Amino acid sequence: MLDTSGAQAIDTLDDLRRHLQWAIELEHATIPPYMCALYSLDPSCNAEAVQVIGSVLVEEMLHLALAANLLNAVGGKPVLDAPELLPPYPHSLPHGDRSIQLDLLPFGPEAIELLLSIEEPASADAPAEYDGYHTIGQFYAAIEVGLRTLADTLGEEVVFGGDPARQLNEVHFSSGGGQMIPVHDLKSALAALAEIVTQGEGAAKTEVWDGDKDVFHPDRDQVAHYYRIVELKEGRRFRAGDTPQTGPTGDPIRVDSDGILPMRPNQRTTDYPEDSEIRRAQEEFNNSYCLLLYLLEDTFNGSPSEIKETFGVMYALKSQAQALMKMPSGVGSTTAGPTFEWVPPELRA
Repeated sequence: MLDTSGAQAIDTLDDLRRHLQWAIELEHATIPPYMCALYSLDPSCNAEAVQVIGSVLVEEMLHLALAANLLNAVGGKPVLDAPELLPPYPHSLPHGDRSIQLDLLPFGPEAIELLLSIEEPASADAPAEYDGYHTIGQFYAAIEVGLRTLADTLGEEVVFGGDPARQLNEVHFSSGGGQMIPVHDLKSALAALAEIVTQGEGAAKTEVWDGDKDVFHPDRDQVAHYYRIVELKEGRRFRAGDTPQTGPTGDPIRVDSDGILPMRPNQRTTDYPEDSEIRRAQEEFNNSYCLLLYLLEDTFNGSPSEIKETFGVMYALKSQAQALMKMPSGVGSTTAGPTFEWVPPELRA
């Protein structure tokens, strides 16, 4: 069975597990670009932009956990602490459209366009795409087709035969926006997929809202990821009655360009001498980030309560990234920044 682009569909449990591992890699791939945009912002003068980017970053972590729940539910083994999770920048979304290149950028027009390309909604009639997908929604639509097909042909008991003790729930992960959904059957699997897609694209592909309440403004409905980035681009909030066609017509969002650290894009540790302060700081960051991946992999493979340990590492990463972004890079007026390079376990400090 083939999709419209000729890529093989999800016909077996192994196919499904492979695609759900790709989903984990996809969700993880969004995190470093969001981190760079967020940590380059001075919260004292760009509080609203920090809230917007920070809220999306937290929900991308939720999506990563939901993808792991899905893979565990069908008997897979989530992999995070591996070199393929951190290829050199720039690189494309895992198994996605090669024309979309992910960069490590400070907040600004280029970063906004990158984040819009990541979160772009699929049109209502867009086909499911199993590989080389044009939008994240089309990729998850292919996974939905696979889940429904296999549940119908093999039976839900066979498809969802994973260990329920590996499932994360709200006790383990309180994200603020969105819901942590344990997966144990087709209904809960489809709910987890819908949570990921709706938070990213908006409800029913025709609305800017994702169905939740805004974490920072509980009196407002929450805007989906794509449209939160549109708010930053347009400098204005969406309000009740606004649509994707009208754009945002609500309160202004102001960004102070003087409160953005001018991080040099797509750095590597090899850009700096081995004994330099910047390189040592970048290597420390990479060790911390790989510790985060190790803890997440351990969490998703039978130790759900360890998710709490990752929060402390996230705080350390924030401090390390912000310190790097205050060090002159030696190239024009730019600063250093994190490089997100995988470190083999035997070389970690």
